[in-house]
Amino acid sequence: MKLIVAYIQPHALTRVEHALLHLPDFPGLSVSEVRGFGQGKVRQVHTVREALTEFTGKVRLEIAALDEQTEAIVGAIATAAHSGRRGDGKILVLDLAAAVRIRTGDRDGQAIRSADLDEPA
Repeated sequence: MKLIVAYIQPHALTRVEHALLHLPDFPGLSVSEVRGFGQGKVRQVHTVREALTEFTGKVRLEIAALDEQTEAIVGAIATAAHSGRRGDGKILVLDLAAAVRIRTGDRDGQAIRSADLDEPA
């Protein structure tokens, strides 16, 4: 299992969402608005005040995926979020030690796979 964490431009979210929804058995995602800066910003900062006040807005995606889904998900995000300009974002892939679906107690791969959609939430 993997945890895919992607930082993308806010304007790319709709394209990325559409790309992911077209993947078979896509497990779902969490989206958060975040702020930060990369190495380019560190080189441009002249004062600590600039560093602390001039963050760039990004969107953070978190996706728990089965190993066999990872490359397709990463590829979909990278393609949909790409503009070729500095600041397009980053994708991180981390090993995921465990997952638990709270409602059913399913663990690991079963917790990541799509739940029975006929059951009420």
